[in-house]
Amino acid sequence: MKCVSAWFVILGLLLGFSGCEQKVSTGVQGVHWDRDMCERCKMVVSDRFHTVQVINPEDGHHYMFDDLGCMVLWLHHENIPWASQAVIWITDAASGAWIDARKAWYDSGNITPMAYGFSAHGKRSDIEPDKKVLTFSEVSQAIIASQPQ
Repeated sequence: MKCVSAWFVILGLLLGFSGCEQKVSTGVQGVHWDRDMCERCKMVVSDRFHTVQVINPEDGHHYMFDDLGCMVLWLHHENIPWASQAVIWITDAASGAWIDARKAWYDSGNITPMAYGFSAHGKRSDIEPDKKVLTFSEVSQAIIASQPQ
């Protein structure tokens, strides 16, 4: 009888654990500076003020980019089906802290790893008064429009 009881306990534990959903991580992943490679251009990620991470909301896979332009073009050219739901983190141009790329403010004319020139800012007030302020959507459209047809 003890053997049958043990099997019921094991079966119960297996069924209990199999019902647990695994939560997909949408947080920032640690960067291996000068070793991780940009998903699009395959250059190493070394600039701590223009790095981007994209997280697939379906499986939690992280994709690293050395420049905002690489990320925008990768999502656009690869026709990523989950792109509109992707979690996108970018480093703040002033502090290097990770910020939500969709909520960030952008300016242009900056020196960036792949020369797209757009920098992200957590606060709109961090952008110099004489520079035009752009949203994530406006920057994405500008990068796509700048590419030859």
